[in-house]
Amino acid sequence: ELLGKMQRFRDQGETLCNIAEQLGFVGKLQESTKSFERARRVAEAHGFFSVECRSCLGLGKSAMLEGRADEGVEMLRHAMTAAPLSEENENNMELNVFPAFTNALFLTHAIDEVEPLVPRYLEAAKALSAKKGCLGYYDLHSLYTSARLHEARGRPQEAQGEVRALLALIRENEATVQNMLERVHDLLREAILRLKVLDPETGEKELVKSVAAELARRV
Repeated sequence: ELLGKMQRFRDQGETLCNIAEQLGFVGKLQESTKSFERARRVAEAHGFFSVECRSCLGLGKSAMLEGRADEGVEMLRHAMTAAPLSEENENNMELNVFPAFTNALFLTHAIDEVEPLVPRYLEAAKALSAKKGCLGYYDLHSLYTSARLHEARGRPQEAQGEVRALLALIRENEATVQNMLERVHDLLREAILRLKVLDPETGEKELVKSVAAELARRV
């Protein structure tokens, strides 16, 4: 409230988003949603696209968690639209939205909408890792998203190739992956299960030898 009275509206919006995210982390979804909604109102009133992107992303994730898929996809779509307009676009706002938005589109079987996003996601992830000089979460998730798209379009061989490329990246960058293990764990588990479905001949021995399987066991 003080930031609003001081007319520091962007700081107010960012603070509301920070509070909403912390509330979400501790499971207080209703309070989190209210804070994101307030942040979005501030963003819309004063034209702060970075705050609009963050607040819509948070609202979209919350709606998906609560089973309100249509509302969730719509909010995530708003976040994706606001991202490239953000005054903080050097912080790669689009990349923050891609994982939740593509996951939501797959869950709602909106394959036609997710398809043109995948090349953009892959390219943006590679550009960021090249800039930072190291592998990042988005490199892994974008490859997995590409595999899901190939599978949805009836291209199992291409899907297998993407999942194997994902596991190879993890094997080649074990130290980096260890540093982001908590975030990557669920993705690795899904990737291994998907590979077993795509290629039933894949032996358990091959998977156990992979860094992905080893990391999955450690958590």
